[in-house]
Amino acid sequence: MSEDIDIALIKKRSLTGVVALTSRTFILQVIALSATFLLTIFLSPQVFGVFYVVSAIISFLGYFSDIGLAAALIQKKEELTQEDLSTTFAIQQMLVGAAVLIAFIFSRTIGDFYHLDASGLWLLRALVVSFFLSSLKTIPSILLERKLDFNKLIIPQILETLGFYIVAVTLAWRGYGITSFTWAVLVRAVIGLVAMYIVSPWRVSVHLSGSVAKRLMKYGVPFQLNGFIALLKDDLLTVFLGKVLPFAAVGYIGWAKKWADAPLRLIMDSVIRVTFPAFSRLQGSREHLTAALEQTLFGLAATVFPISTGLLFFVKPLIHIVPKYGKWEPALFAFYVLTVTAVLSSLSTPLTNALNAIGKIKVTLGLMVMWTALTWALTLAFIRLWGFNGVPIAFFAVSLTIVGVIYLMKHYVMFAFWKSVYVPLIAALVQGAWYWWIIRLIPEQLSVLIPAAIVGVILYASIVWMAEKRRILDVIRSFKS
Repeated sequence: MSEDIDIALIKKRSLTGVVALTSRTFILQVIALSATFLLTIFLSPQVFGVFYVVSAIISFLGYFSDIGLAAALIQKKEELTQEDLSTTFAIQQMLVGAAVLIAFIFSRTIGDFYHLDASGLWLLRALVVSFFLSSLKTIPSILLERKLDFNKLIIPQILETLGFYIVAVTLAWRGYGITSFTWAVLVRAVIGLVAMYIVSPWRVSVHLSGSVAKRLMKYGVPFQLNGFIALLKDDLLTVFLGKVLPFAAVGYIGWAKKWADAPLRLIMDSVIRVTFPAFSRLQGSREHLTAALEQTLFGLAATVFPISTGLLFFVKPLIHIVPKYGKWEPALFAFYVLTVTAVLSSLSTPLTNALNAIGKIKVTLGLMVMWTALTWALTLAFIRLWGFNGVPIAFFAVSLTIVGVIYLMKHYVMFAFWKSVYVPLIAALVQGAWYWWIIRLIPEQLSVLIPAAIVGVILYASIVWMAEKRRILDVIRSFKS
């Protein structure tokens, strides 16, 4: 009986967590994408390139600030103790302090290496400060995630996102260029820190326990090594591209990835944030874990597929319609390829997330090593062949390894992958066929494009509803209960 109660509670909090995060994230993404749209009008591709490269440098530091202890606390089966929290906080702050000190000492050297001007150098230093402030939010955030209390967790995210984009857009509009991002990241860090401690108060405590650290690092170090290899695959690659490609080319890649990944940031990030602690709580019941994994795959496919399909067909007309937006047309090919890549990522990420949740961190570590080696090798080869467009092509080629991820996951959880995603896939193909036909016939005017887009969404939703009515109603009933 107690197990049934626990499963019911996990299911309820997971569903409400997904709805809370997704609904609020939708608002945030509307704000973020609208603000990005304005920023890409006010700022040049070169400025965006500088911002992406410098941000990637700070992300590189971030992976040395937490040796997986936060993930270990979330994944831990037993209740957390004050000793767990204070030990994690102490170790993290020692690592963060060292990383911040190194970053400030070598900031000018880094700036010279990338030929950053004074404004670019101050952006780098502002991101270092924001990195330190963000590290102070870790323990309050963990406490909320352990309880699956995502209604509160989203509040700091809303406030810091609003602060960042209000400052960035306002200053960019007034001609401050890269300095717009400098002030925006500082405002974001301060607002996020204050808001987090208001919604999740925690009395800062510093204590070092060797036994606790050893126990947590048994899971945390492989987990963080996984993240570090992901860093080499993504952020360090961006840092490298900033040296071998013009900043404008990096800006094109960043613009394409920003819009292609919009469905992932809107939907997948929220789902993954909830399902990691939820899957961790369900790791003792493979039957419930299987059902949860299949529902997660269906939910992601049902929501990500139609958004990505719409983006594929309507970004080019919008570039032609919006004044001063034609400068991004060279990035269209990269955008198309990265959009398809994002769709595949939306299906592989929940599988690796589930592997981490059930403690198979070494399996995902092996996958990450393979992906990193492939990404670097293919990127270096394809840049020589196709210039900056070789980068998205390399990402797409690596994403095809989803077949291997499915095969590996079935060794631990016997789930029905194809059954979970085939209906949304068929519906998305019908939606795409409609867009392909109608866009060739209608003029590039918003008054005509918007109704055409809505018809495609209705077609998609009708097919999914007719084929998966029972599954959708089950989810709705579970949420209502």
